Amino acid sequence: MPARNDKTVMDNERIDRMQEKNRANRDRYNITAWFYDILDYPWELQYRKWRPRLLEGLRGDVLEAGVGTGRNLRHYPPSVTHLTALDFSFAMLQRARRRAQGATCPVLFVQDDVCTMASLASESYDWVVAFFLCCVLPEEVQHEALAQFSRVLRPGGKFRLLEMVYSQDPALRRRQERFTPFVEKVYGARFDRNTLAHVRSTPGLTVTATRFIKHDTYLLIEGVCEK
Repeated sequence: MPARNDKTVMDNERIDRMQEKNRANRDRYNITAWFYDILDYPWELQYRKWRPRLLEGLRGDVLEAGVGTGRNLRHYPPSVTHLTALDFSFAMLQRARRRAQGATCPVLFVQDDVCTMASLASESYDWVVAFFLCCVLPEEVQHEALAQFSRVLRPGGKFRLLEMVYSQDPALRRRQERFTPFVEKVYGARFDRNTLAHVRSTPGLTVTATRFIKHDTYLLIEGVCEK
């Protein structure tokens, strides 16, 4: 039986208090949402193979920060009892809702700024997952988003982040650099974010494992919340 999917939670006053730099990204994604899945299709041919493995082992109450158009929704395991799907772009959430019928758990869609997450109570989640979120966040607000992850996770709760970084291989690095202007203009993303360092310096978050899942560009960061 398809899971029941809750209404989208949106507070316009709260969204108006969004970080200025995130507001620029939100406006970008409200436009990009119309053709996001088309633009992302070449990469999605690879990502769709990864998604089930990346979501293995999740259970309980889960927050996906930066849900985008909802590509992960149908891959969450039955052990997830409730999923909160958060994004700052209403247009992206509208597209994610269309994929919610494929989910195996109830989904609550929330429009909010990941740097404040004012709509979410502290210590509410067993897991936080975010794929390609921090590479979109401006460097100067990464610590704010990660501090929110620490706040909303229960003691002993876990997190799993997937990010794209610059390769140390000169040939692959040159290929990435050719794409950099397009990626930054359309997605607001950069490959030079220092997300791992920010996670390690965030009170309450402890990194337990890191590994590359393809070349030295797709970095998976896993850890636990210790309060």
